[in-house]
Amino acid sequence: MKPLMKHTLMHTFQRGLTLLAAVSALACTAQAATVNAICSTDQSWCEMAAQAFTKATGVTVLQTRKATGEALAQIRAEAANPKTDIWWGGTGDPFLQAAEMGLLTPYRPSYINDLYGWSVRQYAMTDNKVGGFYTSAIGFGWNTELLKKKNLPVPQCWADVIKPIYKGEVEISHPASSGTAYTILAGLVQLMGEDAAFEYMKKLNQNVTQYTRSGTAQAPNVAKGEVAVGISFMFGFDLWKHNKYPVQSGAPCEGTSYEIGGIALIKGSRNPEAAKQYYDWLMSAEGQKIGGLAGSLQFPANKTFKPDPRIPTLDAVRLIKYDFEKYGKAAERKRLLDRWNKEVGAQAR
Repeated sequence: MKPLMKHTLMHTFQRGLTLLAAVSALACTAQAATVNAICSTDQSWCEMAAQAFTKATGVTVLQTRKATGEALAQIRAEAANPKTDIWWGGTGDPFLQAAEMGLLTPYRPSYINDLYGWSVRQYAMTDNKVGGFYTSAIGFGWNTELLKKKNLPVPQCWADVIKPIYKGEVEISHPASSGTAYTILAGLVQLMGEDAAFEYMKKLNQNVTQYTRSGTAQAPNVAKGEVAVGISFMFGFDLWKHNKYPVQSGAPCEGTSYEIGGIALIKGSRNPEAAKQYYDWLMSAEGQKIGGLAGSLQFPANKTFKPDPRIPTLDAVRLIKYDFEKYGKAAERKRLLDRWNKEVGAQAR
């Protein structure tokens, strides 16, 4: 073989190897796509969503379930070197605080018109750093068999659950770790006025059997008869009711607070493209349907599909005019939690 031809063939062969190596590396990168997530909604929804997304896209989801207060603390602690790419589900106030602290990166999806107005307003309020993922209202859940056994009336108003007859019969979550409890705290302050709300919570404390870390604990504890009355988001109790447990739920007669669950991308994350892909999937009709399939009955943000018929309507609920902007600020949350710890938490069991 002539030297020139031999050199040309060798050069072509080497180029082919280089191209093959590049294609292989690209394929490996595609196969190894990963997103690190924190999920703050129900465990069943967290797990089912991650599995369905991976099946649909091939992207691996490394996800932990944390209450919103704990999630905010972790994201804040990791700010200099973020280990989380996306945070979704759970009450919106901690998300608003994270936006204020500069922990989130803006993202306004192209499908914004597919979302309900209350979801879109969260984007507007936070310069597109937080989206509204779902909504639901605070209320009471009670075990009908336990109330009957203990000859206790059904709680219908905030004024009822502080009566002495409910001593040791009420469960609620802790506002320092639970976004649910902070929504209750901020809601009572707006409903009653701050001083009156704290006097109320001191009285409620006399009836509370325990403060749980997460607001998702009340529904199963009520359903299983471990406590007679729980205060949390009503949708959680409704699932157990539909599953034939002796559970009923209702909204306080005076009015109640509500949540707009959050979804956000973390500033400086390691896998921003995979995070956006997971975000878009979670907000799509396909992703939002997972809530009902997993037994999470919050009202979804995407309006392009028919939600699970078991999801409770808020039409008959007296909702307060919740000031998300004020009570979503970190300084206001800290101030209220400091006062709660000093005046209520110090007396808590």
